[in-house]
Amino acid sequence: MKFPRASGILLHPTSLPGRFGIGDFGPEAFRFADFLAAAGQKLWQVLPLVPTGYGESPYASLSSFAGNPLLISPEKLVEQGYLSPADIASPPPFPEDHCDFERAIPYRFSLLDKAFSRFRPTPGYHSFVSQNASWLESSARFLALKNANGGVAWTDWKTDQADPREVDKQKFWQFEFFTQWSQLKAYCAARDIRIFGDIPIYVAHDSADVWANPELFELDAAGLPTAVAGVPPDYFSATGQLWGNPIYRWDRMADSGYTWWIERFRKTLEVVDLVRVDHFRGFEAYWSVPASEKTAIRGQWIKGPGPSLFRAVRQALGDLPIVAENLGVITPEVEAIRHEFGFPGMSILQFAFGADSQASSFRPHNYPHELVAYTGTHDNDTTVGWWTSTGAGGSTRTAEEVEHERAFARAYLNMTSQEAIQWAFIRVLMASVADTAIGPLQDVLGLGNEARMNLPASAQGNWRWRFAAGSLTNDHAARLHQLAVLYDR
Repeated sequence: MKFPRASGILLHPTSLPGRFGIGDFGPEAFRFADFLAAAGQKLWQVLPLVPTGYGESPYASLSSFAGNPLLISPEKLVEQGYLSPADIASPPPFPEDHCDFERAIPYRFSLLDKAFSRFRPTPGYHSFVSQNASWLESSARFLALKNANGGVAWTDWKTDQADPREVDKQKFWQFEFFTQWSQLKAYCAARDIRIFGDIPIYVAHDSADVWANPELFELDAAGLPTAVAGVPPDYFSATGQLWGNPIYRWDRMADSGYTWWIERFRKTLEVVDLVRVDHFRGFEAYWSVPASEKTAIRGQWIKGPGPSLFRAVRQALGDLPIVAENLGVITPEVEAIRHEFGFPGMSILQFAFGADSQASSFRPHNYPHELVAYTGTHDNDTTVGWWTSTGAGGSTRTAEEVEHERAFARAYLNMTSQEAIQWAFIRVLMASVADTAIGPLQDVLGLGNEARMNLPASAQGNWRWRFAAGSLTNDHAARLHQLAVLYDR
């Protein structure tokens, strides 16, 4: 699918400012949309908007169809009459520079509980429940049962009896999530801004997806995974990445005509305008690790569904506005699938200047037009952090290799002594032939390692960064707008 030439910014809504400990769909989200418009940016890229589980990772969701209730705006609940101004007048003194999940989650859920107590079903609500019955009933019941069982994994539940009121509360929260998100998305569309979403290839074991469809996953009689997903040793980790997600029973999915995947893509593309498919290479062949292993080293490559999955999805949904995350060791077979469907691939500028055998493909003079080019992604250090550190993302670069990389980058980027590295990165991507250029907001703000969103293969401290209200200025918007105009984006 041909993408129009454009540029944009990667910012997950939890990273927005606000008074309630976690960014959300409230006033600051609309201000950010205004900033994008003023900056000439046409894309707002977000991470998965799903309810988070372990470590608050959007890639470890409790349901791949549902929305994250923590993103519901308390201010908008006041506007709708579900809360009073007094209810949100005195929130705890949350920090500005990071998500304080530990304190913010119970506070926000107390507000959501209160909102539900004042909610009375409307025709719009009944229509939402009816139209989304295929996933809403199982997701709401799963979440209610998880709460009833003290939050433990579903394989350890002691009761399978859910309070009907708790199930209804989960449905209301989903209704409110999608109502607020639709308003924000429409606001963006009116300003010619498209939402660029993200769909992880795998789902979490402790999720409504696996609980409701155990036959579609490699599980034992107790419901536990027999094999789990990951990747072999790579740039980020010498022992690979052991993600722990259960492996799909692709044979059973094929027998059903890939119905589950068709519905997953259908729902995702109702929520966003285009979508990055994470770990795209796993559809051609995936790294399967015995569930008893402690690292990802002792895995094996097993053939996936290949193009048959995407043929089924395209037949059901039409042309697919998909970006294939094709980073890492990518085989010709993976690229053949991508080219058959016209899915653009990805490139990371931070990977362009080192000794890696694939580095030349990340240099802008080698870009194809059909590409989404990034300064870095949520898995990378910030550009300033990468530039100033002695290593990056678990790599084992020597001091000599680091200095060679910096010297190469300075020469390649034709940097002046006054130009900051992040703006040199943004400039060269904007000037490239790649149809799409994206940078995390951390790079626009020139922030260092302290603003990193995620460090792969690490279990603590991720997904927490937020930017402070007022840190985005008219100067930032003007500089981005100038580059967007200069390079026809």
